[in-house]
Amino acid sequence: MLLMQALVTGGGGFLGLYVVEQLLKAGHKVRVFCRGRYDALRRDDVQVVQGDIRDEAAVAAVCKDIDAVFHIAAVPGVWGRWETYRSINVVGTQHVIRGCQRAGVSRLIYTSSPSVVFDGSDHLDADESLPYPQTWMCHYPHSKALAEQAVIRANSDGLRTTSLRPHLIWGPRDNHLIPRLMRKARAGRLRRVGTGTNLVSVSYVENVAAAHLQVEHSLRNSTRAAGRVYFINEPEAVNLWNWIDEILALIELPPIRKSISAAAAHRIGLAMELLWKTLPGEPPMTRFVASQLSSSHSYSIQAAVRDFGYSPICTLEEGMEKLRTELTQAVSGQH
Repeated sequence: MLLMQALVTGGGGFLGLYVVEQLLKAGHKVRVFCRGRYDALRRDDVQVVQGDIRDEAAVAAVCKDIDAVFHIAAVPGVWGRWETYRSINVVGTQHVIRGCQRAGVSRLIYTSSPSVVFDGSDHLDADESLPYPQTWMCHYPHSKALAEQAVIRANSDGLRTTSLRPHLIWGPRDNHLIPRLMRKARAGRLRRVGTGTNLVSVSYVENVAAAHLQVEHSLRNSTRAAGRVYFINEPEAVNLWNWIDEILALIELPPIRKSISAAAAHRIGLAMELLWKTLPGEPPMTRFVASQLSSSHSYSIQAAVRDFGYSPICTLEEGMEKLRTELTQAVSGQH
C-alpha cells in the first residue's frame, strides 16, 4: 500500500483520535488540525497545528503538501445559536474544500451524520436514497446537511470526495454519550421514552475509523465511491433501551425502570425549548431528542460494503468488552 501524508481535522476528538491512530498504524504520516491541546497527540510521529476551522487562511495553509483530508472537526449538540453551527460546520467545511482545491489535495473524506436525513419518522434499514427533510428539528443536522451537500458538489476529477454517516458512535474514550448516560443513571434521571421497542443502528468507534481509511483507499484507485454518501454502522440494529441497559450493567448500574410516552416527551421538549431561550445551558429535553429516543432509526450498510468494501474490524461483543474494561478501570480508580 502506498503511504501518504494525511490531514485530520478534529484529530484530538473522540473519533478523530482513532482515525489518527489507525493511520499511524498503517504507516502514514499524519498532520492534525485542531483548536485545543491534547495529551494523546503529544508524540513525535504526529504534526499538530492549532487553529480555528473558521480561519480560511489557516485551513488553506494546513492543507499544503497533503494527499488526503479527513474532515471530522465539527460542533455537535442539539442546542445553541445557528451562527455557531453555521460558521463551524458549514463555513468551516467550505474552507476545507477550498483548501483542498488550492493545494491539489486529491481525496476528501467528510464525517457527516444520519441526522441530516432524520425527519422524526421511523427509519428501518433505510438506505442512501432517503431525501433531506424540508425542515430540521435543530441546528446541528441542518448545518451538517449543508456541509455534506457542499462536499458532494465539490467532487471532481481532481478532488474525489465522499461523505460518511456514522450513527451513534460509542466506545472507549467517549467523552459525550457514555459519560452522560452514567451521570443521568446515577442521578436517577434516566427515563425510557416511548414504547421501548425502537431499533437503532450503533457504530463502534474503531469500526467508524476503519471505514474512513477503507473509503480513502478506494478513492485512490477508483471513482466508485466518489461523490457519494454512505451510512456507517454495525451490520445489525439493536433495541435502543436494551442496549442502554447493557451499558449500564457494565458498571453494575440497574436497568431503566421509569418511562414516559413519546407524546409527553415531545410536549416537555417544546416547553423546555421555549423556556431555555432565556436560560443558559442546554435544556434537558428537546423535540429532537424526544424523537431520537422514541423512534427507530436503523440504516443499511450494503452500499458501503458494495462500493468500497466496508468491513468492521471489531464485533459488537468485542466493543462492549473493551468498553467494560475501560469503565471498570475508571470506577476502580475512583476508589
